Amino acid sequence: MTRASLDKQPHEVAAMFDDVAAKYDLTNDVLSLGQARAWRRAVAEAVAAGPGDLVLDLGAGTGTSSLPFVEAGAKVVPCDFSVGMLTEGKRRHPELPLTAGDATRLPFADDTFDSVTISFALRNVQETDAALREMHRVTKPGGKLVICEFSTPTWTPFRTVYTEYLMRALPPVATAVSSNPDAYVYLAESIRVWPDQPSLAARMQESGWSKVAWRNLTGGIVALHRGYKSA
Repeated sequence: MTRASLDKQPHEVAAMFDDVAAKYDLTNDVLSLGQARAWRRAVAEAVAAGPGDLVLDLGAGTGTSSLPFVEAGAKVVPCDFSVGMLTEGKRRHPELPLTAGDATRLPFADDTFDSVTISFALRNVQETDAALREMHRVTKPGGKLVICEFSTPTWTPFRTVYTEYLMRALPPVATAVSSNPDAYVYLAESIRVWPDQPSLAARMQESGWSKVAWRNLTGGIVALHRGYKSA
């Protein structure tokens, strides 16, 4: 799968991530020019999990994104629908309760988690609105959702440069460091067709989330959206 659309087939996306699992974290660090780690820190700060909190980390991949919550003393359930990613994650972090699951049909009871977070994975879900509703369902009343996702740069000249990087520079870089460079061509194109900050916020509200707001990171390359489940 090398072309992007918002009509994604789950088995194709899962197979793509299975292929890139071994080098996924390294490739992300290279392609983001080192920003990926800073974005992960911003997510951890926004979730603000503490001892005793139960956090659902969706699209957790190899579990790297879950480690800050463990370090904060929270209990975290890393969940992903790529078996290849989970297998690699279990090899690296055997202590994590990595769980297979589809974001549109989560295998958890209602009102289970204090916080739900998903980083750079929502745009790969076939039915975005269904996933937002499912995340709302499994969150406790008063709990929060934190979404970290690529978005639309706010400064128009920079937006042009960024688009050029995505479509011209990213494929050759991915070829050098990734086991499946075609997957990163797909990922670059999926970023281009993803909703901008206000559009995603509106979809969160329509899915039941309240007090929705966002904060731009790295000039809007990435946006951190937050919402709460009414108590």
